[in-house]
Amino acid sequence: MTSGQNPTLPSVLGGPSIILVQPQMGENIGACARAMLNCGLTDLRLVKPRDGWPNEKATANASGADLVIDNVRLFETTAEAVADLEVVFATTVRTRDMIQRFVTPRGAAEEMRARYAAGHRVGVLFGPERTGLVNDDLTLAQTLITVPLNPSFASLNLAQAVLLIGYEWFQTGELPPERFLHYGATRPATKAELVNYFEHLEGALDRTGFFTSPAKRPSMIRTLRNALERMEMTEQEVRTFHGVIAALTGKRKGAP
Repeated sequence: MTSGQNPTLPSVLGGPSIILVQPQMGENIGACARAMLNCGLTDLRLVKPRDGWPNEKATANASGADLVIDNVRLFETTAEAVADLEVVFATTVRTRDMIQRFVTPRGAAEEMRARYAAGHRVGVLFGPERTGLVNDDLTLAQTLITVPLNPSFASLNLAQAVLLIGYEWFQTGELPPERFLHYGATRPATKAELVNYFEHLEGALDRTGFFTSPAKRPSMIRTLRNALERMEMTEQEVRTFHGVIAALTGKRKGAP
């Protein structure tokens, strides 16, 4: 196979952001950048890469995907990396013990294409090579992506996973959405707005003694966040729920 690079041909660019959480090796980041540009994706975000950034090995392994490498953005936390996004998917091998919606890469690509075509900011989370995403990262996503592979050997490296999702995205093409939600004068809530609301709700529940067991508090919070994520709230709805909490607790001045 040839290099596949021909600068005389038009580029097809645009699509979801790719967020790598605590990637371990520069070579893997570079391979992911190459896979992204294969599929027209250019927005790569890194959360605390183990070997720091910039990384010479990443640049070398990107094999010319400089458009991606030169525009990498760094973040300290996963929440910060997705704060401006309105729709987030997360990849996982295990279904875990969480109540969450799962889709295949193809199903995810179709949903992402529809949301992206509607003007929404979309992203996909990928976890560290050895461990994958932790539960607290998964709660930032409305939907989890799991790949149906050989049950006895479903292991993918990071770049393979990125390429698989990117390829399915690219294959959807510029298809108009078959269905959409009309937002009127509002818009989907950003992750920063949702996290702010979650923290407001959890603070109110703390003050009213809802969390009777400190040991169970983290899992109860994840359950609440997962349930609220599935609502796909708008910015207006988030502000309304802030007002509901303020009314119930008698602290209207503290609500955004």
